[in-house]
Amino acid sequence: MGTAQRRLILNPPPFKAPTILVGVDLGGPNFDAELEELGLLAQTAGLQPVARVVCKRRAPDAALFVGSGKADEIKLLAQQTGAVEVLFDQSLSPGQQRNLERHLELPVNDRTYLILEIFAQRARSHEGKLQVELARLQYLSTRLVRRWSHLERQRGGIGTRGGPGETQIELDRRMIGETIKRTKERLEKVKRQRQTQRRHRERQDAFNISLIGYTNAGKSTLFNALVKARAYAADQLFATLDTTTRQLYLGEAGRTVSLSDTVGFIRDLPHGLVNAFQATLQEAIDADLLLHVVDASNPDYTEQIAQVQQVLAEIGAQDIPQLLVFNKIDALPEEKQPLRLEDEFEVDGIQTPRIFVSAKGLTGLAQLRSKLADIVSLAGRGAVASPEVPDNAGSTL
Repeated sequence: MGTAQRRLILNPPPFKAPTILVGVDLGGPNFDAELEELGLLAQTAGLQPVARVVCKRRAPDAALFVGSGKADEIKLLAQQTGAVEVLFDQSLSPGQQRNLERHLELPVNDRTYLILEIFAQRARSHEGKLQVELARLQYLSTRLVRRWSHLERQRGGIGTRGGPGETQIELDRRMIGETIKRTKERLEKVKRQRQTQRRHRERQDAFNISLIGYTNAGKSTLFNALVKARAYAADQLFATLDTTTRQLYLGEAGRTVSLSDTVGFIRDLPHGLVNAFQATLQEAIDADLLLHVVDASNPDYTEQIAQVQQVLAEIGAQDIPQLLVFNKIDALPEEKQPLRLEDEFEVDGIQTPRIFVSAKGLTGLAQLRSKLADIVSLAGRGAVASPEVPDNAGSTL
């Protein structure tokens, strides 16, 4: 294959590959924050950003996205820094990606690829791996010409207009299509199993709560604190990809509810992933209440809330009641500490109840549990707790 050929890697690279980050300012309001997030995504995937290239354009260049002059600048910078890969913050078309790789003589990838790479590294459950594989195949299916560009030079063949290269592309396209079909069928089976589990909870009159929020907002840490679980939690993007459900005991209400920790959302989440993760996100769609966890210490938290609301609208969960949980107040400076642990915050024009907590420091969890008990009591739902509270039910604080 040519110098610029690259395939999706399903395991972290053995070393942190030096990478140049490229951001094109098309007039958006949070360009600096978006490029900073790209750097965090790159590090999460095992890459090492060594330089950043930014430029302003009214619209992307049709051939090279950044234009030939800026592409020359990137090529020179790569030679100077020893970078082995170039990463764009925006999604590239297959043609733009192919042209850039030929021009730069380096692998070029985009934000969509990067998120797919992280998901492939992190998926642990059978369902999660299937979902990642489906999204990965759908992404690759539009880039077969680039992946098989080493065959483009092959021509000829008696009685044919094309050649072995074209035949290989068609064979590969059919193979990927068949694999996508099989993966979808297996995901449908998983989805039916989840529906059976949900029907079982409904028969028990369970009240279902789903933790949602922007990636790295602290959902898993809050989940562990509430139900004494040991779900994986880390200060990194997409630490959780697989849905985990436990029973949460609300002592004052004398009831238990079903609490689910779900995958985090992010800006410009690839539509392929939204569709592929429909089975996992179904937990949010079928919830009675969404605990929308927000990183209160992030200066762009209002934008992150908007991004989460956008994804909820895409999956049809925008009308489910929400309770905002502003997490990480322990990371706020003293002058920004909340005066009260409970108030309201406007989301999409609706005054939404809000609780301030520190899942790490266990601050505000008693108020959160009390608020949940009130909501469940008003709904008249939730299974009556047995005298013997299970170990994973959480303390009453």
